[in-house]
Amino acid sequence: MTFQYRPKRVRVVCIAAAAAIFVLFTIIGTALTTVGEGVFKPGDQYAMVLLGALFAGGIMLIARPRVAADAEGIKVRNIIGGYALPWNVITKVSFDRGQPWLYLELENDDVVSVLAVQAVDKEHAVQAVQTLRSLHAQARQPAEGPSTLSPVD
Repeated sequence: MTFQYRPKRVRVVCIAAAAAIFVLFTIIGTALTTVGEGVFKPGDQYAMVLLGALFAGGIMLIARPRVAADAEGIKVRNIIGGYALPWNVITKVSFDRGQPWLYLELENDDVVSVLAVQAVDKEHAVQAVQTLRSLHAQARQPAEGPSTLSPVD
């Protein structure tokens, strides 16, 4: 079973903002005409639309984070870059009060931010944290097998 999670609220805001920016730049680009002594050519109009597309794409990068986890480990994708970590290197899945997003504390005292699980998503984020903590706990349990201790008579 693979658990996948993406933030909700940030994606909605980013989609709306990106669409608004693109539409605004497209309107400005098509409305450019001769103003005073300045002359806007078709290239200028296309450049405005292209700038709108670039800004909208930049805004959508903020909606990129996601996390995927299974019994083997966790894959984190943040705005830029990502991590693939096995559960045995993670000591704690931390999402304390006042933190904006989830953190993974590693054995080497390093910390990995998981931007996909954000406090603004409230219950949706809490469910994700509970699932990730459960997967982490299951993976960290020692394998049950025959005991190496012999009974004392």
